Amino acid sequence: MVKSKITPLYFAYKSGGNMILSVSRRTDIPNYYSDWFYNRIKEGFLYVKNPINPHQVSRIDLSPDLVDCIVFWTKNPEPMLDRLHELDGYAYYFQFTLTGYGRDIEPNVPHKKDKMIPVFQRLSSTIGSSRVVWRYDPIFFNDIYTEEYHLRAFEQIADALAGYTKRCVISFVDTYAKNKTAMRKLKVQEPVPEDGQVDSDHIQKFRVFAARLSEIAHRNGMEIATCAEKINLSDCGIAHSSCIDRTLVEEITGHDIHVGKDKNQRAECGCVESVEVGTYHTCLNGCRYCYANDSWEKAERNFEMYNADSPLLCGQIEDGDKITERKVKRLGS
Repeated sequence: MVKSKITPLYFAYKSGGNMILSVSRRTDIPNYYSDWFYNRIKEGFLYVKNPINPHQVSRIDLSPDLVDCIVFWTKNPEPMLDRLHELDGYAYYFQFTLTGYGRDIEPNVPHKKDKMIPVFQRLSSTIGSSRVVWRYDPIFFNDIYTEEYHLRAFEQIADALAGYTKRCVISFVDTYAKNKTAMRKLKVQEPVPEDGQVDSDHIQKFRVFAARLSEIAHRNGMEIATCAEKINLSDCGIAHSSCIDRTLVEEITGHDIHVGKDKNQRAECGCVESVEVGTYHTCLNGCRYCYANDSWEKAERNFEMYNADSPLLCGQIEDGDKITERKVKRLGS
C-alpha cells in the first residue's frame, strides 16, 4: 500500500452543517475500507475531497457528541463485524444490498446463499433487526433476469431474512453516463419509463410485479418501500421511502432530528442531509450497473493508494489543497 504524505497547507472554518454520516454512497467502505474507518473513529476525524474540486478538502470531526447517526451502505459488511464494539457510543444502521444477481452482474460479491445471507443474519443478531435494512436494488430486466427470475430470487432471500430485518427497500435501475455502455451490453429493459406514467400496458404489467414483491415482503414481516422513484405504488402496498431516513434515525437515536431534505440528490430522493465521507472510483465490487466508478481499472489504481492509517481515503494531500474544518452541531433534541 502507498503511504499518504499528509502535509496540510492551511485551515479555514465554515459554520453550519449536519452530522449524519453517509458511509458511503460512493464506495463500499464496510467491505474494502473498514480498517480505515475504524482508525478514523479512533483518531476522531477524517478528510474527504470534494469530487468536483479535489483541491477542496473537508476535515470532518467524528466525535461521538457531534455525530447523530452513521448510515453504512454495503454489499458485504463482514470485515466490520468483529469490531462493532468500537462503534459503542454511536448510533448507526446498515443498508445491506442483497440481490439475486450472479457473478456476471456483481462479480466480486460472495455467493449469496452460502455467504451473504449468513452474514446478514449474523449482523442482525448482533445489532438488531431494526438496524439492518435489506436493499434489493437496482432491479432491471433482460433475457436472463426476467420478472419471474426476480420474483423467485426475492422470495428465497425474503424467506431467509424473515425475522432478521423489518424493512426492505427496492429501486429500479437508472441509466447514467457512467453505466450507459454496460446497460446497453446487458440489453437492459428499464422497468419504469422515465416519465413514470401508469396508463400503459407495460406499466400495468410492472405494477403486478411490484404487488407480488409486496406480498412476499409482508408475508415475511417486512415493510417494503421504493427509493427515489417517481411512480406511486401505494396501492400495491409499497410506500415511498429514503435511504437516509429521518424516521428511522429518530427511532434509533431516540430523539427528534432537525434536518432538511438533501438538496444534492435527485428530486425523487427523500433522503435528509448528510455528510458523505466516501470517494468515487474506489469500489472493487465491480457491479455492472454501477454509476460510481468510471472503470474497474481506475478503481484498482485508486485502491493502490489506499492507506488505512491516512485521514484521506485512497489519496493524499497535494500542493494547492485547502483543508476546511467543517464545524457542525448536533441535529437532535
